[in-house]
Amino acid sequence: MIRTALRYSCLLLVPALAACQTNRVPSLASADDNDAIVEQSPYFASIDVIAAGEGAGERDTIVGHVFEDLNRDGVRDAGEPGLEDVMVSNGRDVAVTDADGAYALPVLDDMSVFVIQPSGWRVPTDERWVPQFAYQHKPEGSPRPLRFGGLAPTGPLPAAINFPLIESEVGDDFTCGILGDVQTYNNTEVSFMRDSSVDDIIDRGPGAVDCLLAVGDVMGDDLGLIDRVAEIWSVLGVPQWWVHGNHDYDFDADSDADSADSWRNLYGPAYYAFEMGEVTFFVIDNVIYPCGIEDAQMAGREFCVEDDRKRYNGRITDDQMAFVEGVLAHADEDHTLIFAHHIPFVSFVDQTTTAHQTDNVTDLYALVEGRNALSLSGHTHTIENMAPGDHYGPWSEAVNVDVLPFRHIIAGAVSGAWYNGDFDVHGVPMALSRLGAPRGWVELEFDDEGEYRERFMASNMGRHRGMWLSMNTPGFRTWFNNINAWRQSDRDERDPVPPLNIFDLPDVKILTPEDLAGESFITANVWIGDSETEVVLTINDGPQIAMTRTQDAQGETANIGAHYADPFAIQRQFSVARYAYESRSGNPNAQGVQGYARWPLSPRAPQPQRSITDRNMHLWRALLPRDLPEGVHVATVTVTDRHGRELVDRMVFEVRSQRPDPAWRANVWDAFENGAPVRD
Repeated sequence: MIRTALRYSCLLLVPALAACQTNRVPSLASADDNDAIVEQSPYFASIDVIAAGEGAGERDTIVGHVFEDLNRDGVRDAGEPGLEDVMVSNGRDVAVTDADGAYALPVLDDMSVFVIQPSGWRVPTDERWVPQFAYQHKPEGSPRPLRFGGLAPTGPLPAAINFPLIESEVGDDFTCGILGDVQTYNNTEVSFMRDSSVDDIIDRGPGAVDCLLAVGDVMGDDLGLIDRVAEIWSVLGVPQWWVHGNHDYDFDADSDADSADSWRNLYGPAYYAFEMGEVTFFVIDNVIYPCGIEDAQMAGREFCVEDDRKRYNGRITDDQMAFVEGVLAHADEDHTLIFAHHIPFVSFVDQTTTAHQTDNVTDLYALVEGRNALSLSGHTHTIENMAPGDHYGPWSEAVNVDVLPFRHIIAGAVSGAWYNGDFDVHGVPMALSRLGAPRGWVELEFDDEGEYRERFMASNMGRHRGMWLSMNTPGFRTWFNNINAWRQSDRDERDPVPPLNIFDLPDVKILTPEDLAGESFITANVWIGDSETEVVLTINDGPQIAMTRTQDAQGETANIGAHYADPFAIQRQFSVARYAYESRSGNPNAQGVQGYARWPLSPRAPQPQRSITDRNMHLWRALLPRDLPEGVHVATVTVTDRHGRELVDRMVFEVRSQRPDPAWRANVWDAFENGAPVRD
């Protein structure tokens, strides 16, 4: 089978089964075409299903055609050719169209039937640019009424489901915007999303991205916000592929088989695949909700059955494993394989947990052994760029993973740390994440061989900002430990006011000889840095000093505490003034902090946000010389990533024999009279 790579976009659906001429998936563009900015033309069509006639009996096979929709109406008209070698699936089995574009699949009691967009072609979208490529089959509908509607009974199986495609304008070189945890709990947070990552991408101009891939928790429990969120992202004019996350399911569902019913109705399949260029994307739903006996059979998953509370667990179902295996049997062997899922396969920040990693990921590793693969996930609200060969010790016990066989990227979060923190100049909470990175998204650039380059884009900070610098001093560590002890104490028993705030922290960029003798480090938080990243420091015009990463990723556990914290992030996380907001308006939403689901906090003293940067896998540091002379110094940090790209940042700091008084020097001012005013 020959699957020649083309350009890509989006398309799907529709009716008639009339025989028509065959058309192989052709090659469209020369390499030179990829240099131009490509704006994808709208292809708005909805799925067209041919209903079964009256009296049609039950069938065990669903049939249809995949065809080229020459007039873009979503209907297979006379003369519109079938497309050969296109994959179609019922979510378990995978069929390939014949010379006429026809397919046949077994019928499952509850299934999504969908086409797998082939390279160089597009499925249609709706006006929100949400791909329309699937039919939901659940004859009896959701077994109980669900808060967000679930799936209405779909009734008898259609006579046929036809899937239209058009040729894509996008070539084999393309860029996807990877969106971690948009996670908007309310309409205020939808506006934060609009004014941060959406604004950031659109400011980069037409063609900044060719697709969006949101890796789960697109919502924050309220699925009624899907339409507004999708419509806002649609201004980019590119298909938006979404992953189902643990804040996107039906909380009131009683079984995992029904927990994505509202999602399937409001967005589309809970899992699927599509191709672009030399890449096959697998969108995996690895959130099991509610988890139960099958999950609890593994050690550490007793929480699934310990009481009546519904909980989730990370696992890939048997049907999805069969689906992946079926696609691999037909996809181009040279394609790069991208697995997009919400719960990470493994993570640094949650390395000891079971629910927040994926139980049976080693089975998937076995399926793709020897292939060029990449894992993309969200969930942790961290950026974690983990290279092949990386290993953290607790993975072995938690999910039976030793060293990583291929790269895993946890893509940060559009929402950062759940929209916590004080407001930035754009009126959006800074929300510095658990590993100290800003809100943002990952730019993933693919070339015509399926190779990729990753870059983290901090929202509204410009393309070339990739780190921030600070100082970890004895004074910082004392300040950190005092506030952190308060933070970890019993909420009901502690003083409501933290022992210290940001004004109690001595300026970390003014160092005394005592600070240097007590170990002071320059720190560089390189947001998407990995084991292959090189970070060097120069002070003034001195020699290069190799900075040391605080984690080796060679089987150790996480280093935690003041020595391993990011001082830049902590200064913005430990004394959040937003908690104290108060007014006399009578508006409950204007008092204190509104965040998460059902979490209004009444006004209180400024204090730490819920998530802090007390550990890191992308923090580098260098110990300052004890004999650094007094005066003003410039630290220059140069980062070289695994692709050879350089980032440079600079920081000015001082060494003083004594720390200057930070406040207004009233004693000097008051010691003299200003004298009588002078008049002309």
